[in-house]
Amino acid sequence: MLLPLQSWSFSNTTRARTISSPEVKAAVGKPSLYESMDPINKLLFPLFLAWNYLVFPTALFNCSKLEELDLSDNYFVGTIPSDIDRMVHLRSLKLGGNNFTGNIPIAIGRLQELRTLELGANQFNGSLPLELGNLSNLETLWLSNNKLLSPSKLPSNYTQLKKLKNLWLTNLNLIGKIPESIGDMVALEFLDLSRNSLIGNIPDGLFTLKNLSTVYLYKNILSGEIPQVVESLKLKVIDFSENNLTGIIPEDFGKLKQMTGLALFINQLSGNIPEGIGRLPALIDFKVFNNNLSGVLPSDFGKNSKLQSFRVNSNRLTGTLPEPLGNCSSLLVFNVGNNMLSGEIPSGLWTLPNLGTLILRNNSFTGLFPEKLSDNIWEFHISNNRFSGTLPTAVSSWRNLIEFEASDNLLTGTIPQELTTLPRLTNLLLDQNQLRGEFPTEIQSWEVLLTLNLSRNQLSGQIPEKLGLLPILINLDLSGNMFSGQIPSQLGHLSMLQTFNLSSNKLTGIVPPEFYKSAFAESFLDNPNLCASNNVLKLKLCDTKSKKLEKILKKIIRGKYLAVLITLTVAVFLSVLFILFFIIRCYSRKNRFNSKWKVVSFQRLNFRQTKIVSGIKEHNLIGTGGSSKVYRVRVSRHGDVFAVKSICNKNKLDHNLEQEFLAEVKILTSIRHSNIVKLIGCISSESSTLLVYEYMENRSLDRWLYSKNREITNPVPGSVTVHHLVLDWPKRLKIAIGAAQGICYMHHDCVPPVIHRDIKSSNILLDSDFNAKIADFGVAKCLARQGELATMSTVAGSFGYIAPEYSYTTRVNEKIDVYSFGIVLLELATGREANDSSDTHSSLVEWAWRHVHEDKPIAEALDEEIREACYVEEMCCVFKIGIKCTQTQPSLRPSMKEVVKLLLKRTPTLVLE
Repeated sequence: MLLPLQSWSFSNTTRARTISSPEVKAAVGKPSLYESMDPINKLLFPLFLAWNYLVFPTALFNCSKLEELDLSDNYFVGTIPSDIDRMVHLRSLKLGGNNFTGNIPIAIGRLQELRTLELGANQFNGSLPLELGNLSNLETLWLSNNKLLSPSKLPSNYTQLKKLKNLWLTNLNLIGKIPESIGDMVALEFLDLSRNSLIGNIPDGLFTLKNLSTVYLYKNILSGEIPQVVESLKLKVIDFSENNLTGIIPEDFGKLKQMTGLALFINQLSGNIPEGIGRLPALIDFKVFNNNLSGVLPSDFGKNSKLQSFRVNSNRLTGTLPEPLGNCSSLLVFNVGNNMLSGEIPSGLWTLPNLGTLILRNNSFTGLFPEKLSDNIWEFHISNNRFSGTLPTAVSSWRNLIEFEASDNLLTGTIPQELTTLPRLTNLLLDQNQLRGEFPTEIQSWEVLLTLNLSRNQLSGQIPEKLGLLPILINLDLSGNMFSGQIPSQLGHLSMLQTFNLSSNKLTGIVPPEFYKSAFAESFLDNPNLCASNNVLKLKLCDTKSKKLEKILKKIIRGKYLAVLITLTVAVFLSVLFILFFIIRCYSRKNRFNSKWKVVSFQRLNFRQTKIVSGIKEHNLIGTGGSSKVYRVRVSRHGDVFAVKSICNKNKLDHNLEQEFLAEVKILTSIRHSNIVKLIGCISSESSTLLVYEYMENRSLDRWLYSKNREITNPVPGSVTVHHLVLDWPKRLKIAIGAAQGICYMHHDCVPPVIHRDIKSSNILLDSDFNAKIADFGVAKCLARQGELATMSTVAGSFGYIAPEYSYTTRVNEKIDVYSFGIVLLELATGREANDSSDTHSSLVEWAWRHVHEDKPIAEALDEEIREACYVEEMCCVFKIGIKCTQTQPSLRPSMKEVVKLLLKRTPTLVLE
């Protein structure tokens, strides 16, 4: 006999105050077994089915006592039963995060006991049922992210829900106006109507709600003024950004002592920023950029609160910066660009310890260029101001700097050698200043530089040859200076150049042949002593010595100097032949590599490139890919071992390989993480490119997971690695967590975020201690911001790991990596390949989903070789996380931050929920 239950769960993880029963689980969803559930029907009142991936359990309609039903985050499809109101005692109904279709049943409106209704993140169509407005006891209503619903207005009777505290209606295809009666929702605390097509004014009654703490109306088409009277003194977050709002910012916003975030950007607001906002004690995030605001900044900004993000750029603000901002140590982002601000910068602002972005461009600021900057600065834009002084030698300490733009100022002096030591610098703009002297001849650490603009200065001397060694330089502008001498032939090696300008200098000689292209037709103008060998460039033709030689040859042919010519020719020929014999014999082997290869190092090297190049031999081959080969190279008998990826081509890299190479180099030189493989250096010639990585003794994960790989894999000569061993569960869990942390870093800590696009077990490498490192960034993509979509011109990834959204869109985000990593988790838990040819179903993910849909115990799906009783619970958890990550709908997949947390909670030292 079953005892009364306080809670009932069909989750595969043990929960506090839950009981699990196989007999009951078998009965759920099978009407023929209603009778067997009769004892349960009368006693069950809470039921949680989250994370079980079952079919809809219609038998639950007989559970007369049921009060709480949670089916969220499953893979339910089809419609919600139209007679769901048979569960008359329901107080909480959570169906979010599924794939339900059809109309939202009007019967839900008859569940009068409901306090919580969550239907978000499904694929409902039809319109919003008016009947939901009858749920007089409702406290939480979540309908967000059902964008297949027909365009409809927000039902006015929803505003009669007097007890409603939380209303989520984002991305719901709402049109029309926000009802004026929204001011009647006296209990409302949280309101989200963002990402719709709402028009009209913001109702005055909205700010009369005394309990309102958060309101999101961003990304609509709202117009008119913001209500000026604000009585909602508990407000913490207001986001009205990306609308068409006009008028002024309400003075009453300065009374909101609990306000942490105010976002009004991309509107048409005018007037001053109220002084009271500068005194708000809790303000962290202030974003009002891209408006028509004028006047001066409130003098107390940065004095009373721990501001982190301050963005007032692209307005018409005047005056000086408030002094307290120079002491606001919490600042992360500071952007006042594109205004009419003036005066000197508060001295402390340059060196705020946490500041990463400092943008002052397009104002009238004055004062000396700073001697020091924050150690964390990565984005530094001060162009189009009136800063004076020189570039300090202390610039070498700005190790994190990525973008340095100081165009159109009054900077003088020379360019310090130390500026060339910044390893992460991608953009350097110093044009339109008064810089003089020679450009540094030694360029030490600009391996990832993309843009260099030094135009319209007073620089002199010769153009450094080392500029030709910058591997991925795209834009080079040295025009409007006093550079002299010949154009270094090494500049012809800059194969990535898109814009190139050397005009208006004092250059002489002939233009290198690599630049005889129409794209560079105006790149050399106003250099009177510069000439070209053909008419492609707009330069005079060279009167070369070859013409004089041609005249002499004509005389020789006539016989005038024939005897002398024959004698000299024979003598010279024999001498040259004799000398060449000894040169080739004695020195060819020694100089073979030095003449062909150039090296770009990203770490301190303790070996010569000849050691790497000479190791590219067949017996050192350890892996092949679609466009490259990987070799294991030992640089000395007792020295380090490296993995060398060789990309070989007959001439130069074709376009696709070139883009993959650039992507890999750019990304790996700008990120550092213990779970991402380290790029040591790049060695290149005209026909080959070698990327030198740290060597991972245990190579790739796929070689350890599958028995067929273990059987055919021989240890590398001299290595202690033996691949016939089975990878036990503690190591697999360690690998899962490490790989997840590496991907999490790419998605959430890189600026901009990085999508890998080819996560798979063969791209997860293992060191001697089985620490996981993500490798192969050849098809990676950078996002503008985390969570935004990127356009992919081609499908990247490997069969069996590719997210399903690639089949219908090229606009994807980091959730494609989450999907691929979910498959890796399934591989770790089951020991099956992503594409198992032995199974009639083509992929592991289909097999895994079928397993859970058929309600089979997860334990039966686990890898039998390592399925020990003490590990089964953890393995089941990882399997479930893999299922969660491989949901068809990207919005339902967790972020990598969430994945890391879930995996860490399942380590042996932590108690499972």
